This record gives sequence, structure tokens and C-alpha cells, in this order.
Amino acid sequence: MDAIPLLRLRGVSRVYRSGGGELHALDAIDLDIHAGEFVAIVGQSGSGKSTLMNILGCLDQPTSGSYWVKGRNVAELGPDALATLRRDTFGFVFQRYNLLPTISAVENVELPAIYASRPRQERRARALQLLARLSLADRAEHRPSQLSGGQQQRVSIARALMNGADVILADEPTGALDSSSGWEVVTLLQQLHTEGHTIVLITHDPEVAARAERIIQIRDGRISQDSGPVTKPRPALSAKRTTWRRSLVPELAEAVKMALRSLRANLFRSALTLLGVVIGVAAVVAMLAIGNGSKQQVMQRLEAMGTNLLLIFPGAPGTRPSGDVATLVPADAEALRELPGVVAVSPERSSRTTLRYGSVDYRSSVGGGWPDYAATQDWRLSRGGFISTDDVRSYAPVIVLGQTVANNLFPDGEDPLGRYVLVGNIPFEVIGVLAPKGASAFGSDMDDTALIPLSTGFMRLFGKQYLNLVRVKVDGAAVIAEVEQALRSLLRVRHGSEDFQIRNTASLLETAAETQNTLTLLLGSVAAISLLVGGIGVMNIMLVSVTERTREIGVRMATGARRSNILLQFNTEALVVCGIGGVAGVLTGIGGGLLAQALGMRVAFTAGPALLAFGSAVATGLLFGYLPARKAAHLDPVIALATE
Repeated sequence: MDAIPLLRLRGVSRVYRSGGGELHALDAIDLDIHAGEFVAIVGQSGSGKSTLMNILGCLDQPTSGSYWVKGRNVAELGPDALATLRRDTFGFVFQRYNLLPTISAVENVELPAIYASRPRQERRARALQLLARLSLADRAEHRPSQLSGGQQQRVSIARALMNGADVILADEPTGALDSSSGWEVVTLLQQLHTEGHTIVLITHDPEVAARAERIIQIRDGRISQDSGPVTKPRPALSAKRTTWRRSLVPELAEAVKMALRSLRANLFRSALTLLGVVIGVAAVVAMLAIGNGSKQQVMQRLEAMGTNLLLIFPGAPGTRPSGDVATLVPADAEALRELPGVVAVSPERSSRTTLRYGSVDYRSSVGGGWPDYAATQDWRLSRGGFISTDDVRSYAPVIVLGQTVANNLFPDGEDPLGRYVLVGNIPFEVIGVLAPKGASAFGSDMDDTALIPLSTGFMRLFGKQYLNLVRVKVDGAAVIAEVEQALRSLLRVRHGSEDFQIRNTASLLETAAETQNTLTLLLGSVAAISLLVGGIGVMNIMLVSVTERTREIGVRMATGARRSNILLQFNTEALVVCGIGGVAGVLTGIGGGLLAQALGMRVAFTAGPALLAFGSAVATGLLFGYLPARKAAHLDPVIALATE
């Protein structure tokens, strides 16, 4: 007999407190179990047999007293050290088998080796070897529901042997079996005993207990009878236990694999959980794409008006600009051309009038301008030429048509160049057609215009010698503020007062960009709320999953899972849900954006929102999956196993 018992209990008591009373399940137990013994612990229901086994297997801890395993005081071990002790020293055989229903027999057998970080091929080979030894080679890929009770119990024995356990703890292993299957299990336990395993068998059946070498009677939480240890020599276990180094990647791969199986086992519920994440991510992607598209559209329209421009309107600051206010004249524009930093100046006056070619009448805006008009507007010609300085000096009756005007006056595709168009019954020769510009930032059609020399307009069309707008193009945004100040000072001196208004298109662009960014952020925030709701749904489902799978968690802990393993398992499930939902959501969001584009909305896809949405989905899974995972990791193994 070994000098130091394999298992030693001294004064071990276990008290359960319920309400205002106490239940003494064990009362001052003293017990030594040596390596290689076959011990049967018998007693009536409620005598404390199972409580004793739970303490022996480190599933539960005594209220008082001391328990040593291989000379180590169990009370000094933390949760992870206890998990390692269960994994390497004990193998459990339960009355109700406690096999995981969603995986095959061979995968159930592999479970303890997963938590021992054993390489996949090695643990697979050993699991198949154990099943073959127990005459279950042809049932290795069957799930527990496809096996008989005796076969399930043999699978649980194979699982107990997976890591070469020194001690097999069998709690009523024949209780749920018929007599034939029960004797097969007991015979198998005897065979394991002869190979050197220490067997602790909990039973209420005297015939089963008689197969053991040592019988311990429990009554009212105390040992009432002990036949004593057998002193004959026993063989040592021949198997050598190998310690494998933990590696995060294989553990994570196994966690992902288990997560996918868990999701598949509850497919409909998983689909509903995914739906919340998909909607949230899709909303972020689609909303930001639409917001960015709208921003680009507005910015392009503003830029089409001309960049680095100062717009001067008649009328004192605070009043509404009007073409009827006679405060700006062409001489002001001439003076502004001399200012440093000014690239081009375009004085303008316009009015709406009817243009006619042949039998076609079309009402449009006709504006008078200088040659610099094209430069200030960054407006190219699609054909012909533009107004020249000579045209302005000579009051030439020439006109340049916008694309919309040209299309309406010449609907049959006739070349407008050289043709004469009546403007207010005055003939003007078409010398050019402007390139199309599209809609302005305010929604008006910029191509619905025609241009004539400003001098000609004053003499033949407008009748008034003052301006309703002066455009000043500045040499770069860096000097625009300086030029604006110089321009204001010059006009104040010329007019004697500030009877004009200046608007800066650069600041207008900046304001528009800020406004669009705010709107995009608002859209993204609304979409993010959807993602948050989806995350709460994930947490809710994971909490339900933890509740439903409490027994599974207990089985995993009994087979050696550390808290970190359980935490990783359930966090990974939440991440897998949100990861799959994130990918599906990104694709759905892109599809929604394309649909919006097909319906005429401006959409701009960029990688940023998609990556942001997917990253948020993963972060949501990590955040909302942590609380349920932590709850699972901190469950008491013995309480988890007892959960129905």
C-alpha cells in the first residue's frame, strides 16, 4: 500500500443552507483511497453518496475539513487549477451519461483532450482507439440520440479514459440501464481496475457493489461501515500522460467549430438573431453610402458654380440681393481687376426673355457678361467660341447658348453655329454652345441660359446700366480672405458706403460640407441604433443559450474546461453570430445602396463605412457576448450538472 493515499479526506463536511435551515449532506468524513483500489460507496438515496463523489472529483468543495489529491490540498487550488486536476486525474461516468447531444460519439470522447490542448489528429486517433476497444467503432460518427443507453454509457467511459485518468468516478453508472447493459458496464469497470485505474463506484445496488474490492457504507452523511482497503499489490498505469502546450489558435478554431454547431442546432433562433445584426450593419452601410453620395452631389454642384470665387451683390448687408438695386456698375468691375490676387472679373446682368429660332420659342435666362465669365465659372465650350473683348467694345449682337437652350431651339440636331436667334425681336448670331454643367447646388438648371456681351445687353435688351452680380475669381484659396478685405475696402471708397454684399464660395463650400457631414453622421447614428438593438438581441439570445446549456457547461467543466475555455466558447459564439451577420449585412447594405442608385438616388460606396460597420458588428458581439460568457464561466460545476 502507498504511504501517501491517492485521495485523503479529513473531517470533511458539506452543509447546504436553504431558507433558515441547514442540511448536513456530509458530516465529518475521514477517508483514504489508495491508488489502484476498486471502491464501491453504497447507501440509500439522500445519504450523501453523490455529494461525496462530487467532492472527490473536485466538482464541489467541502464546507469544512480538508481534502488532498496526491498530497495536494485542494482548498489551496484556484478554479483553473481545479479544472486541470479534473482534466488530468479524474474521469467521470454519470448515471445520465451527460453526452453533448449536438456532436458525435467520437467528438464527445475527444472533449477532455481538447481542453488538454492535445493535437487534433492525436486526440482523434486515441478517441477512435478507445471506441474500438469498447466495441463502438462502427458507431463513432453517431450522435447520442442514435445510440442505446448502454452504448452511450460506454461512450462516457471512453471519454473518462481519454486523458488517461488515474481515477474513474462512476456515479450510478448502471442506474439508467437494463440488467444486461448494466453488467457490461460493471465488467468494463473491473477490467479498467485490473489495468491499474482507481475506481470509485457510487451505487445503491448491492449486487453491483459486490463486484468491488472495498465497500463503504454511507448513512446520514457519515461512514457507517468500511470493509477496508485491500493490501495486495496492484499494477501501475502503463500509459504516460503528456502535457501539451496551450495554443490560442487551435483553441479558437475549436471554439469556432463548436459555435457553428451550436448555431446550427438552433437554426431558426440563430437566423432571427442574425437578422438583427444584418439589419443594423446593412443600415449603416446603405445610409452612409447614400449620405456620402448626397454630399458628393451637393459639393459637385457648388463647385460647378466656380471655386475660389467672391460674389458681389448690390444692396446693403442684411437686405435681400436684387437686380433692381443700382449700386454696382461696370466701372466697379474695371477697378476690381487691378487688385492683387484677382485672376478674373465678370460683371453680369440678366433677365428672363423669350428666344426664337424659326417657329420655335423658348423662354430662358439671358445674361450679359465679359469674356472672363467662362474663367470665373470654369465653363468650357462644347463647340464654337466665346464672347471676346472686341464683341464687348463693338456692342456685337452675338450669343452663346447653354446646352438646354440649344436643345430646345434646335430639337432636330441642327448645328446652331452661325444661325440667328431672335432675343426680344433682336437677331443675335450664335457663336458658341457651352458644355453641359447640370444642376446647380440649389437645384436649378445651369444649362438653361444664354450669354451676350454685357454692352450689347445694356444697349438692346436690359435698358438699365447697372449690374446684379460681379464674380471675382481669386488666385487660390490661401489669399481669398485677403482679397475679400481689399475688395470691400475699395468698393467702400468708391461708393462712400457699404451698399453691397460679398459672399465667399470657399466658405460656402465649407459650410455645405459641414452640413452634409452632419447629415451623414445623423444617418449613421440612426443606423448605429439599429446595430445596437441587434447587439442587445445577441446578448439576450446568448443569455438564453447559457440557461439552456447549463448542463453542457457543467459537462465541459467536469472534463477539464477552465473558465477561460468557457469564456472563449461563448464569446466566440457571439462573435461568430455577429461576424456572419456583419458579412451578410455589408452585402445587404451594398445591395440596398445599388437599389437606391437604380431608383435615381446618388450613392457613393467607400471601404470605410463597410469596414466600420463590420468592425462594429464584431465589437458588438464581443461586448454583448461577454456578460453571458462570463455568467457561463462562473457557474458552479456541480450545480450546472444538476440542472435539468
